[in-house]
Amino acid sequence: MKTEEGIIFFDGVCGLCNGFVDFIMSIDKGEKFKFSPLQSDFARAQLPPELVTNLNSVAVKVDGQVLTKSAAVMKVLSILGGVWGVLSIARYLPTGLRDSVYDLVAEHRYKIFGKKESCRLPTPEERKRFVL
Repeated sequence: MKTEEGIIFFDGVCGLCNGFVDFIMSIDKGEKFKFSPLQSDFARAQLPPELVTNLNSVAVKVDGQVLTKSAAVMKVLSILGGVWGVLSIARYLPTGLRDSVYDLVAEHRYKIFGKKESCRLPTPEERKRFVL
C-alpha cells in the first residue's frame, strides 16, 4: 500500500481521536496506515478545506478516495481485517443512521474524552507512522 493510500487524518487535540489512533496503531501490525493530524500542513494539502477547518470528522484517504465519518471507520476496520473486519459489517446499516450516531459522539467528544492544548507529538517509535 502506498503511503498516500492509507492515511488516517484525525483531530490532533481530541482525546477520543487520539485514543482511536493509539488503538489502530496497536492492532495494525502490518502498518497499513499512517496518521496525520487534521491541523497539519500535510492534511491541508491533501484534504478539502471543510475537513481541516471543521475538525468534526476523522477522514481516511485510501486509493485516492477520501472517506469521512462512519464510512472512514468502516473502511479502516475492513482493511485491518480479521475480527476487526467483521465489525465493519455495520457498513450495511443505513449511512444516515451510522452518521447520526457518529455526529452525536463527535459533538460531545471534548466534554467526554477531553481536549488537549496542542496536537499530540508522536514518540520516537511512532514517528515513522506520522505524516505532518
